Amino acid sequence: MESVFSNVVRAPEDPILGVTVAYNNDPSPAKLNLGVGAYRTEEGKPLVLDVVRRAEQQLVNDPSRVKEYIPIAGLADFNKLSAKLILGADSPAIQESRVATIQCLSGTGSLRVGAEFLKKHYHQSVIFIPKPTWGNHPKVFNLAGLSVEYYRYYDPATRGLDFHGLLEDLGAAPSGAIVLLHACAHNPTGVDPTSEQWEQIRQLVRSKSLLPFFDSAYQGFASGSLDTDAHSVRTFVADGGECLIAQSYAKNMGLYGERVGALSIVCKSADVASKVESQVKLVVRPMYSSPPIHGASIVATILKSSDMYNDWTIELKGMADRIISMRQQLFEALQAKGTPGDWSHIIKQIGMFTFTGLNKEQVAFMTKEYHIYMTSDGRISMAGLSSKTVPHLVEAIHAAVTRVA
Repeated sequence: MESVFSNVVRAPEDPILGVTVAYNNDPSPAKLNLGVGAYRTEEGKPLVLDVVRRAEQQLVNDPSRVKEYIPIAGLADFNKLSAKLILGADSPAIQESRVATIQCLSGTGSLRVGAEFLKKHYHQSVIFIPKPTWGNHPKVFNLAGLSVEYYRYYDPATRGLDFHGLLEDLGAAPSGAIVLLHACAHNPTGVDPTSEQWEQIRQLVRSKSLLPFFDSAYQGFASGSLDTDAHSVRTFVADGGECLIAQSYAKNMGLYGERVGALSIVCKSADVASKVESQVKLVVRPMYSSPPIHGASIVATILKSSDMYNDWTIELKGMADRIISMRQQLFEALQAKGTPGDWSHIIKQIGMFTFTGLNKEQVAFMTKEYHIYMTSDGRISMAGLSSKTVPHLVEAIHAAVTRVA
């Protein structure tokens, strides 16, 4: 008997998650997965932070804790502490109660809830996103009903920022358009504007009445400093203007599978913020009713305790420093090998990913001949590298560059 779903065709693998599927199916002992957007230790293992284990233990040992539904907006403590983390403890926006914060399902959920809210309540439905950007961005915004346009961001010739193109494209954007900005550690390129460039972007965005929507997936994970990585967001909030911020605790607390994030909408007044929050709750209610309790409780426990918070910043800096050291080791090994080309972009870029500049054919060659897995655009996760695997990667890059055009 024929299924009512027989017209359904098989969907293509997700280009990022598909890398891991291919890696898992490869029997080679030399295989190396540089596609995964998750931190790995020097031994190549996932890491649960000590401070997270302690927080969980504390929660488990508290007999007064129950598993009741939490409010639509999430845990109040979590929301308050999340806004404070990204905006700064002394933020006037927080002091004046101009921030509506809602607990969401990590960064993706925060982006989606924000996009649904904007589609319903904002006068513009076009969003400009950087080219390139994280593969899920256009899907999230399109499915929420926004129309996606691109602004130039990466310059393949310099493997750096196309700042002139960025200013030109945002300058030509319609007044009031939404603009997606990566708060730090741009994914997939690892290329960030300088402080001076951020200031120019801010002036342009405000002069054109564009609405900034920040995606902050790597606070503290890029430079090792929570404040440094929040600089771009705080610059925009300091001018009194409005913006949206999607926050994720996947990377900086290693809470990938707990799906913990927050959407903050900075408004002009407390009255507007309270109305905005009431409407964002109406987006969440028919979508997933209310968020999960466990991950947000871990975050709130850590951020509330000055001891735990300090321990977290030390562990966080340890992760960031290991990635920075992998960049240095890879760069020096390529230089020592005499691999053709300028590889300085590896140490200039920041965060989890490096945009190597390798083309699709070179990537396919490295996978086939060296069992090294990465996305076809040449993005590698520095967190997937270790001192032991750098030589293997260098061999593969050298061969790809010298043997494949």
